[in-house]
Amino acid sequence: MAQRFTAISSRPVSSRPSRSHRDASWQVATNLLVSFKYAGAGLKYAFVTQRNFRIHVAVGGVVLGLALWLQLALAQVAILMLTVGAVMVMELVNTAIEAVVDLVVQQSYHDLARIAKDCAAGAVLVSALVSVAVGLVLLAPPLWLRCQALF
Repeated sequence: MAQRFTAISSRPVSSRPSRSHRDASWQVATNLLVSFKYAGAGLKYAFVTQRNFRIHVAVGGVVLGLALWLQLALAQVAILMLTVGAVMVMELVNTAIEAVVDLVVQQSYHDLARIAKDCAAGAVLVSALVSVAVGLVLLAPPLWLRCQALF
């Protein structure tokens, strides 16, 4: 399959539709099950192609596992779930913005394309930093108590 690289991203962009190309994908999904299928395809794409999304999923799993092991209150676990989810949502939005920008600019460079991509990446960074802060506030005290009990 022929591939080309955009001036903005080093990721290959296919010049021909792949096997996963959906005919008339611009149309509204015919039912709820089809909508879930498309959403699942987006999640799968992000997981397979986006290293940072995989990292966020893994770290989120570790954080939630740690919260359960530390027996945090349900409200605290819910807060951690929301922050982990927010980071993954931001990574998905970032991926979508990058794809649309690459589609529009193709092989040319444009300052506005760079700004759009940089701002989307910045949004992911902010959500990740806030998530780390929330995780530290909620996990550090009980983890410290567990560690003190061991020694």
